[in-house]
Amino acid sequence: MQQKQKCVVSYSGGKDSSLALYHMLQTTEVVGLIAMLEEQGQRTRSHGMDTDFISAQAQLLGLPIITAAASWQDYEAEFAKLLAQCQHQGVSVLATGDLDVPAVGSWHEQMAHAAGLQLQMPLLQRPHQAVVDEFIDLGFVAIVVTVNLSLGMRPEDLGREFNREFVQELQQRGIDVAGEGGEFHTSVIDGPIFAQRLAVRQGSKVYHGDYGFLPLYVDNK
Repeated sequence: MQQKQKCVVSYSGGKDSSLALYHMLQTTEVVGLIAMLEEQGQRTRSHGMDTDFISAQAQLLGLPIITAAASWQDYEAEFAKLLAQCQHQGVSVLATGDLDVPAVGSWHEQMAHAAGLQLQMPLLQRPHQAVVDEFIDLGFVAIVVTVNLSLGMRPEDLGREFNREFVQELQQRGIDVAGEGGEFHTSVIDGPIFAQRLAVRQGSKVYHGDYGFLPLYVDNK
């Protein structure tokens, strides 16, 4: 039997990277998750999630999480270091949850190739509705944690579960159901690849300009 390629998944903790991880677990040997952090190393660069939260996600996924703190100025250099580290440990594939990037020449492709890795994007250029339907049908549970109020999202959307009712409402409001225009971000707390549901408590909503954020914390009670 042919040995599976070793893979790392760029992981934000959101719906797309979680679904991409689900697919890569079927076809490769996933050996870790990569998450870039803000300079202080306390929150993820992508969704601004607390590092304890994404570490708890990784624990329930049964995978180590590989992180590096970076400013936007040195983000690319630090990401390249992580990929080089993975390549030296026998990883041959980087996977991402990108939907709409170019099939050839994307930033992730350039970074992967520079590190001697293949890039796989299992959700690439799939219809957004089909991706969302699959995510929900598989039993994933996600919470809306970031909204862009200038793109049709509302403060009350923060904290809502990303389910069929919410998706239908997004359609009615003329909002892309996958949030690929930056309308919203989610954090996943359960699904077929989680050992159990992640118990969370919601923090206080925070607003910066057009954006609203909902901190999620691991509930250790």
